[in-house]
Amino acid sequence: MRIVVEPAEAGGRVDAFVAARTGNTRGAVQRSLEEGLCTVNGRPVKSSCRLRAGDVVDFEPPNAPLTQAVAQEIPLSVVYEDEHLLVVDKQAGMVVHPAPGHEEGTLVNALLGMGFFRAEEGDLRPGIVHRIDKDTSGLLVVARTAQAKERLQDLFARHDLTRQYLAIVTGRMEAAAGVFDTPFGRHPTCRLRFSSRPGGSRRAITQWEAQAFFGDAATLVRATLHTGRTHQVRVHFHDAGHSLLGDPLYRRSLRNAQLAAIAGELGRQALHAAVLGFVHPFSGQLLFFESPLPADFVRALARLREAFGETRA
Repeated sequence: MRIVVEPAEAGGRVDAFVAARTGNTRGAVQRSLEEGLCTVNGRPVKSSCRLRAGDVVDFEPPNAPLTQAVAQEIPLSVVYEDEHLLVVDKQAGMVVHPAPGHEEGTLVNALLGMGFFRAEEGDLRPGIVHRIDKDTSGLLVVARTAQAKERLQDLFARHDLTRQYLAIVTGRMEAAAGVFDTPFGRHPTCRLRFSSRPGGSRRAITQWEAQAFFGDAATLVRATLHTGRTHQVRVHFHDAGHSLLGDPLYRRSLRNAQLAAIAGELGRQALHAAVLGFVHPFSGQLLFFESPLPADFVRALARLREAFGETRA
């Protein structure tokens, strides 16, 4: 549908304008804008965009919201299984649960395909207690029953578990170890990002230790989470001036051509959920899992070693 803005309609927000002209709800129009289905003069805009007389607005109704995940046969590495829970070693590139733009091919689709639980209408996250980013590899726990989900969520709320990541960060860390203990919240100007700058409403704590230095170009670190904020490791190192190698969202320009080439070859943030440990919420048994580094991460380390040498911390 194409709509031309009349002089009397100039100055209004695009979401309100399209909703009034088409009869769609404002929320539906905002989803269309987010999905790129609504443009002004051929360009994507934000909902708050103010219109001028003569602007041409093209509008398509948004895709119907997904209400139920589908089962799919997708290979998945399950490292532990009992009647209450699973521990999965997720490959990089896999989204954890369905969402707009990622309706299929997720961890949840794979778990449903393996028959671990069934999907219910309105639940796109069956069993999901915590997440790791799409392009982060490694370990996460999944609940198999409602009772297990409740108990695991309580465990995460208390931060009563061990979660360690291995990461390659750019530059040489100034110390051998340290702790980031900062406020945490949405970035003030980019809704896709988070920030540890003053003003955040929550607290985030990441303890880290350097494992190896690759000249002054990069550092391999082990990060232990004492809180579980979205993008926590990525944000803490970025805000400290040491973005994760290959991170497409929290990145700094790389002046070293060799380092930039290694980041490009990796094609994702160099972050791996390597250790997961917790007390089983039903048996009381201590469970502890370690995931080996995936092949792309190992190749990046080899390339760094060849280009810059290696000094163990």
